[in-house]
Amino acid sequence: MSTYVSKEIRAELDAARIATLKKASRLRVEMGDNTYKILKLWKDGFTVEAETTPRLRGLVDIFDGANHLYQCLIVADEDEGGEMRYEFKRSTAAHDSAPLDFFRAPDAPIALLGHDD
Repeated sequence: MSTYVSKEIRAELDAARIATLKKASRLRVEMGDNTYKILKLWKDGFTVEAETTPRLRGLVDIFDGANHLYQCLIVADEDEGGEMRYEFKRSTAAHDSAPLDFFRAPDAPIALLGHDD
Protein backbone atom coordinates (compact mmCIF):
# COMPACT_ATOMS: atom_id res chain seq x y z
CA MET A 1 0.00 0.00 0.00
CA SER A 2 1.31 3.43 -0.92
CA THR A 3 1.10 6.55 1.26
CA TYR A 4 1.83 8.94 -1.60
CA VAL A 5 -0.54 11.90 -1.82
CA SER A 6 -0.44 14.19 -4.83
CA LYS A 7 0.38 17.90 -4.43
CA GLU A 8 -3.15 18.91 -5.42
CA ILE A 9 -4.80 16.69 -2.83
CA ARG A 10 -2.30 17.78 -0.15
CA ALA A 11 -3.06 21.46 -0.94
CA GLU A 12 -6.81 20.82 -0.67
CA LEU A 13 -6.37 18.99 2.66
CA ASP A 14 -4.23 21.85 4.02
CA ALA A 15 -6.80 24.43 2.89
CA ALA A 16 -9.64 22.51 4.58
CA ARG A 17 -7.61 22.16 7.81
CA ILE A 18 -6.78 25.89 7.85
CA ALA A 19 -10.41 26.86 7.17
CA THR A 20 -11.50 24.74 10.15
CA LEU A 21 -8.87 26.33 12.41
CA LYS A 22 -9.88 29.85 11.31
CA LYS A 23 -13.55 29.19 12.16
CA ALA A 24 -12.71 27.83 15.60
CA SER A 25 -10.28 30.54 16.69
CA ARG A 26 -11.19 33.86 18.33
CA LEU A 27 -7.54 34.84 18.63
CA ARG A 28 -6.00 37.54 16.45
CA VAL A 29 -2.69 39.31 16.10
CA GLU A 30 -2.43 43.04 15.41
CA MET A 31 0.53 44.75 13.83
CA GLY A 32 -0.09 48.46 13.38
CA ASP A 33 -3.57 48.86 11.89
CA ASN A 34 -3.64 45.35 10.39
CA THR A 35 -5.31 42.34 12.02
CA TYR A 36 -4.71 38.66 11.22
CA LYS A 37 -6.40 35.51 12.53
CA ILE A 38 -4.28 33.23 14.76
CA LEU A 39 -4.74 29.55 13.99
CA LYS A 40 -2.87 28.13 17.00
CA LEU A 41 -1.33 29.71 20.10
CA TRP A 42 1.01 28.07 22.59
CA LYS A 43 3.42 29.20 25.30
CA ASP A 44 6.32 30.05 22.96
CA GLY A 45 4.56 31.16 19.77
CA PHE A 46 1.66 31.01 17.35
CA THR A 47 0.73 30.24 13.74
CA VAL A 48 -1.18 32.22 11.11
CA GLU A 49 -2.27 31.38 7.58
CA ALA A 50 0.81 31.73 5.37
CA GLU A 51 -1.05 32.53 2.14
CA THR A 52 -3.10 35.52 3.33
CA THR A 53 -0.81 36.95 6.01
CA PRO A 54 2.28 38.97 5.12
CA ARG A 55 5.53 38.21 6.89
CA LEU A 56 5.20 39.61 10.42
CA ARG A 57 8.15 40.89 12.39
CA GLY A 58 8.77 42.94 15.50
CA LEU A 59 6.26 44.10 18.11
CA VAL A 60 2.69 42.76 17.86
CA ASP A 61 -0.38 42.59 20.10
CA ILE A 62 -2.40 39.42 20.65
CA PHE A 63 -6.13 39.61 21.38
CA ASP A 64 -8.83 37.11 22.31
CA GLY A 65 -11.93 38.82 20.97
CA ALA A 66 -11.77 42.29 22.55
CA ASN A 67 -9.45 41.24 25.41
CA HIS A 68 -5.82 42.28 25.03
CA LEU A 69 -3.76 39.26 26.12
CA TYR A 70 -0.11 39.91 25.26
CA GLN A 71 2.32 42.33 23.72
CA CYS A 72 5.02 40.28 22.02
CA LEU A 73 8.27 40.63 20.14
CA ILE A 74 8.24 37.94 17.44
CA VAL A 75 10.46 36.34 14.80
CA ALA A 76 9.39 34.10 11.93
CA ASP A 77 10.30 30.46 12.35
CA GLU A 78 9.06 28.30 9.45
CA ASP A 79 6.30 27.77 6.91
CA GLU A 80 4.75 24.32 7.21
CA GLY A 81 1.55 23.01 5.63
CA GLY A 82 0.15 26.43 4.81
CA GLU A 83 0.81 27.80 8.31
CA MET A 84 3.50 30.35 9.14
CA ARG A 85 4.98 29.72 12.56
CA TYR A 86 6.24 32.58 14.77
CA GLU A 87 8.25 32.32 17.98
CA PHE A 88 8.21 34.80 20.85
CA LYS A 89 11.45 36.55 21.72
CA ARG A 90 9.54 38.33 24.47
CA SER A 91 5.94 38.01 25.63
CA THR A 92 4.43 40.37 28.19
CA ALA A 93 0.95 39.92 29.61
CA ALA A 94 -1.25 42.97 29.05
CA HIS A 95 -2.89 44.67 32.04
CA ASP A 96 -5.89 46.96 32.13
CA SER A 97 -4.26 49.34 34.63
CA ALA A 98 -0.82 50.75 35.26
CA PRO A 99 1.37 48.90 37.75
CA LEU A 100 1.62 50.45 41.22
CA ASP A 101 4.95 51.59 42.60
CA PHE A 102 3.75 51.20 46.19
CA PHE A 103 2.07 48.56 48.35
CA ARG A 104 -1.72 48.79 48.51
CA ALA A 105 -3.27 46.98 51.46
CA PRO A 106 -6.02 44.53 50.47
CA ASP A 107 -8.46 46.17 52.90
CA ALA A 108 -7.63 49.75 51.88
CA PRO A 109 -10.59 51.96 50.95
CA ILE A 110 -11.26 52.44 47.26
CA ALA A 111 -12.08 56.13 47.62
CA LEU A 112 -12.41 58.75 50.32
CA LEU A 113 -15.81 60.29 50.84
CA GLY A 114 -16.03 63.86 52.04
CA HIS A 115 -18.72 65.05 54.39
CA ASP A 116 -20.63 68.32 54.27
CA ASP A 117 -20.54 70.51 57.33
